[in-house]
Amino acid sequence: MVLNPEPRLGRRAVLLAAGGLLVGCSRRPEADRVHLRLATGPAGAVYRRIGGALAEHISEQVPGATVTTVPSGASTDNIRMLRAGEVHLGLTSLDALITTDGSAPGGLSAICRLYDSHLHLVVMAGSAIEEFRDLKGKRVSLGAHDSGTEFTSLRALEHGGVKADGQYLSQAESAAALRDGEIDAMFSLTGVPTPAITELARRHPIRLIPLDAQADVLFTAFPGSYAPATIPATAYAGVPATPSVAVPNLLLVRDDLPGDLVRAITDTIFTHTGTITSAGRDDTEAVPEAWQINVRTGISTASVPLHPGAAAWFRDRKR
Repeated sequence: MVLNPEPRLGRRAVLLAAGGLLVGCSRRPEADRVHLRLATGPAGAVYRRIGGALAEHISEQVPGATVTTVPSGASTDNIRMLRAGEVHLGLTSLDALITTDGSAPGGLSAICRLYDSHLHLVVMAGSAIEEFRDLKGKRVSLGAHDSGTEFTSLRALEHGGVKADGQYLSQAESAAALRDGEIDAMFSLTGVPTPAITELARRHPIRLIPLDAQADVLFTAFPGSYAPATIPATAYAGVPATPSVAVPNLLLVRDDLPGDLVRAITDTIFTHTGTITSAGRDDTEAVPEAWQINVRTGISTASVPLHPGAAAWFRDRKR
């Protein structure tokens, strides 16, 4: 199904949504409402959690707008759906978006940079795997098909010269398979902490494999997409601080969404950040990644251009 947002984005709805002009007003006639779809991620992933929080937040704070989440494989799947017109907004890791020449695909732009993901390489505490090269020949989850985890873990393995028995499982499936001995290790490119790994560590002792060497290799091979980082000791029960790789996450939008609407969305993300840390009325789990959302880093989208509506909001903030 290909979406054409224009028939639903009536001029009145766009103008009313811009700049918070409807603060204090409630329902709008259905013809004036803006219906948007936001691609998130798989079960057990931060994308699913923060995407739901963003959708609820925008629906509440931008009068006349309703945002529905669309589950997905994550980054690569979200980019595909955006380009096909199946969704209007989507989350993606920066490395999965930009091409080898450093450019972004046409037709898409960024609203902002949200937070940074860390590449996790998880094993059970008693595993014989001690370092990255020990993955050779082992059963390793590379994440779901079309996910950012798949994209980044395959790059890490390729540039590390390691051939593993790759399997494609979602975050939740990977944690369950690791727990049950069906795989030997799992990659996860996600925010810290991530629900699937948190739950696994709460019930069973796990370890994180250091990825400092892989961070250096990826940083050198793909400037702008990666940075060395550390998963803190406070992230998971019983797991010490571990060197890792950080990748920025962006909120993408189709270029054909009206500038005034995108400006209103940008404004509500940055002026009500604190409320996004609550995952929703039906989910008491916090969204700690939302604390990374701020104006200073939000504009840092590397070679991915800002949508004109988002650029206008950031420009006005500097005045």
